Amino acid sequence: MNNKIYKQKSIRFKCQGSGNCCVSRGSFGFVYLSNKDLKKLSIFFNMNEKNFKKKYCSISNGFLHLKELKKNKGNCLFLLNNKCTVYKSRPTQCRTWPFWNENMNAKTWNNVISKNCPGINKGPIIETKKIIKILEEDKKNDEIILSENANLLK
Repeated sequence: MNNKIYKQKSIRFKCQGSGNCCVSRGSFGFVYLSNKDLKKLSIFFNMNEKNFKKKYCSISNGFLHLKELKKNKGNCLFLLNNKCTVYKSRPTQCRTWPFWNENMNAKTWNNVISKNCPGINKGPIIETKKIIKILEEDKKNDEIILSENANLLK
């Protein structure tokens, strides 16, 4: 049996701007950056990449990611009043939410994602083809990040 939630039923989604996806919960945490993400954010802040990394990034387990504001329980440092202040330049990981490959099994979708994301079951039905395209983008982004950070792991 195929337990991919988007193959079992229609999925409705429209972001409600809650900011819930920008707060660490359990296994959902860091926003990892590809070189493309780093470049986009650096341009957004009119900074060179080195200075952007120094000010806004950390490395954990060999992977570059955005710092979190620990005083706010792991909120993204670009979250202000539950709104993303870098929305137009947000990283791929943020752009593909909630359609991440690890979210697509029925148990995770129904017990974790839909309970924390008020955009689930709102708005239009997202076509399966579009979900698959987003999932492919998410997978490719993961592979790029692993590849680009391989030298940091050595």
